[in-house]
Amino acid sequence: MSVRLSDDIEQKLVQLAQSTGRTKSWLASQAIQDYLDREAWQIAEIQAALQEADAGDFVPEHEMNAKFQRWGINAG
Repeated sequence: MSVRLSDDIEQKLVQLAQSTGRTKSWLASQAIQDYLDREAWQIAEIQAALQEADAGDFVPEHEMNAKFQRWGINAG
């Protein structure tokens, strides 16, 4: 696999590799892994929220209004 990087990103990658003693390849692989983990977490959270919504699992209106009031927001 090859990836095209802008000159700016390439330079930042080179500087980070030099500063950390890591290879550019290791840093790129780590960055991709971090991105994939974050996206997978977000997708799982969205799917769980959709399942809750489909099941009608919502916070009662009076509880939400009380929370808004604690935050200083007029919900009404």
